[in-house]
Amino acid sequence: MAEILPLLMFLVVCLVLLLGYPVAFSLAGTALAFAWIGSALGLFDAVFLEALPNRLYGIMTNETLIAVPLFVFMGVTLERSRVAENLLDTMAVLFGPLRGGLGVSVTVVGMLLAASTGIVGATVVTMGLLSLPTMLRRNYDPAVAAGTICASGTLGQIIPPSIVLVLLGDVLSTAYQQAQLDMGIFSPDTVSVGDLFVGALVPGLLLVSLYLLYLAFLAVVRPRSVPAIPAAERALDSGALWLRAGKVLLPPLLLIAAVLGSILGGLATPTEAASVGAVGAMLLAAAQRQLNLQTLREVMLSTTRVTSMVFLILIGASVFSLVFRGFGGDELVRGLLDDLPGGVFGAMLVVMLVMFLLGFILDFIEITFVVVPIVGPILLAMDLNPVWLGVMIAVNLQTSFLTPPFGFALFYLRGVAPPEISTGDIYRGVAPFILIQVVVLGLLAWLPGLVTWLPGIVYAG
Repeated sequence: MAEILPLLMFLVVCLVLLLGYPVAFSLAGTALAFAWIGSALGLFDAVFLEALPNRLYGIMTNETLIAVPLFVFMGVTLERSRVAENLLDTMAVLFGPLRGGLGVSVTVVGMLLAASTGIVGATVVTMGLLSLPTMLRRNYDPAVAAGTICASGTLGQIIPPSIVLVLLGDVLSTAYQQAQLDMGIFSPDTVSVGDLFVGALVPGLLLVSLYLLYLAFLAVVRPRSVPAIPAAERALDSGALWLRAGKVLLPPLLLIAAVLGSILGGLATPTEAASVGAVGAMLLAAAQRQLNLQTLREVMLSTTRVTSMVFLILIGASVFSLVFRGFGGDELVRGLLDDLPGGVFGAMLVVMLVMFLLGFILDFIEITFVVVPIVGPILLAMDLNPVWLGVMIAVNLQTSFLTPPFGFALFYLRGVAPPEISTGDIYRGVAPFILIQVVVLGLLAWLPGLVTWLPGIVYAG
């Protein structure tokens, strides 16, 4: 009985979430219910719950997590300052003469928004509202248009500075230290959010490059599916066009460079860089005359809601993980992974597959706070690189969020897509991008240096 309770608890949480209950309360409520049942049956020691106040205090005093509200503030401010709209309009005119140029514009803007906001849902919805009607009006294949928007919108998972990378980096840092202590290393190495940011740069740019190559391939083999914008609709001469492009592109590029550059250069921690991004986003909004008290109030309310959701989930996950460990769930998972055929490869493959499937019903935040603390120390004790593991998890879940029928990005786009876009169009459109994601996952598994090379250069000193 005691052996199956941890797995049963996990299954009950998934069931409660599928019924539509809030994530944070589902995690904490299920855990406390099982703790009460286990205590009544003599299978759970309530002393484990005495560690909860210390855990909550640790969350409240964690300096790394301060980056979360700052990056959320930065992203929401840029969203309200019409940066995305201006970028899309300008890039569409700039790449308009090319077949597939509008798709290229959407991909590039999606990359810039990912680096500016790091919020997947907001990026997909914004791109869907702004670019999908335009692409359909220009006679783009509906499936190509939908697939391009979904894929570019999920780049916020992997391109830093990303909120999910901040959360994943913090959890992996704890898991890495625990793994080393379990191995008898009492002066453990550390891994930081900055390490994960740097490690994710090359894979993120590789994904963008392959997306663009796919659109270029379509322009050659299926030119009617990605037509160019007619010359009559490109009114600006080349000089005025490049001047406009510079004015629109330069501010967000400078903001991204300031945030990432301060981290890469060792001038600031991710939390300090997030504050630079928040102030820079306000200056950018003010320069575009989009910053006023009403806008600031909306940004603050939105930031508070998102931040509250993240920290409530983190608290609920802390309760869940305590009870899970109290039932011996971590030892059960360790035994299952150790007994798998194929050693480290088999364990990693099973964990990636389970996380991929969980991505259909759980958001990245829940998986980061619930699943990674359980499997992270076990995998890292197998001598896996923590930065590589973090990037593999991020790309894997990005793929899950694109995969029918339950991918989150598909639901986000379906919610804002016009009636002429069918669910089948969205599914067909994302299929090539899913294949690209799988290829990149395979490349990262085969060549871990794609992730570890840049951190090794940046932090060589």
